[in-house]
Amino acid sequence: MVAKISLGNSLFGVLAYNGNKINKGEGKLLATNRIFDDGSGMVNIHMTQEDFMRFIPDRCRTENPIVHISLNPHPDDRLTDTDMENIAREYMEKIGFGGQPYMVYKHEDIDRHHMHIVSIRIKEDGKAISSSNNFYRSKKATRELEKKYNLHTAEHGKAVSEIPLRKVNASEGDVKKQVANTVKAVVRGYHYQTLGELRAVLSLYNIDVEETRGIARNREYHGLVYSATDDNGNKVGNPFKASNIGTSVGYEAVRKCFAWSKKQIAQGGIAASLKERILPILSASTGERDFRERLRHLGMDVVFRYTDSGSIYGATFIDHDSRNVLNGSRMCRELSANALEQHFCNSSHNHEATQQVVNAGQVYSGDSLNGADLWETRFTASSDYEHSRSDFDGFGSFISDDPVVDPAEEEFRRRMQGKKKRHRAPKL
Repeated sequence: MVAKISLGNSLFGVLAYNGNKINKGEGKLLATNRIFDDGSGMVNIHMTQEDFMRFIPDRCRTENPIVHISLNPHPDDRLTDTDMENIAREYMEKIGFGGQPYMVYKHEDIDRHHMHIVSIRIKEDGKAISSSNNFYRSKKATRELEKKYNLHTAEHGKAVSEIPLRKVNASEGDVKKQVANTVKAVVRGYHYQTLGELRAVLSLYNIDVEETRGIARNREYHGLVYSATDDNGNKVGNPFKASNIGTSVGYEAVRKCFAWSKKQIAQGGIAASLKERILPILSASTGERDFRERLRHLGMDVVFRYTDSGSIYGATFIDHDSRNVLNGSRMCRELSANALEQHFCNSSHNHEATQQVVNAGQVYSGDSLNGADLWETRFTASSDYEHSRSDFDGFGSFISDDPVVDPAEEEFRRRMQGKKKRHRAPKL
């Protein structure tokens, strides 16, 4: 069963959306809690709104107080209306909303019947129910309900693609198909806000992505190019234009994913949740290698970016369970590149992390989950393309208020590179 939680501030909007379906015969009102139901099977949207407003203070300072949840059982699950009502009520109890006012609707306008729940996260004392752990509370609840009601398990990622994610292996042939399958699953299945964060995930599966720019017919164009790599991060064979894979992984599609992911991550309190999980692991770690291993045991990865001298100037964390990707500096200062570099330098086991410098423009870590960490590639002119690549994190023109290159990490990278020893010519 898949649960999706959205937060907003338009109470009438979600009530009208669900109520109109019921009134048009495209669903049923399964249950209410602390909200009046006249038993007619119809929904008076305006009266329902007034009923909800009794629980919201006149001067409500809570941002996005409205909660809209969809519960989606597997298509093969055969549930009665009573089953659905019980599941919805138990789900609300498990995520801490059992005492809140809410309404449970069953949508029948598509073959896959599912439930929608409208509630508020304002408690009777006027305080808000925290949204920082929404995903993890919800995930735990759905797993328990799946077991109790013998439901089919369903994951967010599997709903996007039934193709399992796996590393590209050029020796197996049909590289384009391997790249296309993985890229489609990652682009649509993970939440990332920059091209650098997307590249971090793809690097785990031996794939690189670059932004391309050029002029065609006197018009500027933007595009994406995906390349297969080996376990050492070296590109293998010819790259593939996004247009040859599908529009779902093209420039505009990925650009929309940035904006959508940014909203979902902010509303779900993902940064705070991951921070709470990662910081104790960092404190308990004896070094970079130990830190990686501890993260993997919890279904997470970290992809480091290194200067030529081997210092960390960037870190991207990937939670494979929730499919969220975040640069460390987005979560807190302690997980920024500067802080992590200092932490591992001060560790007595800082030499455990092996590093391999491939060339002046490409730096890799030698002990990632799949042996291929995120790398930095300085673009050089190539006869294969008539384009130029933007800065390594790319897409600088996409989101003006959310720079792709994190300023703190970029400043630290320049500072560390500036500390390289200069070799003076011998005096004659």
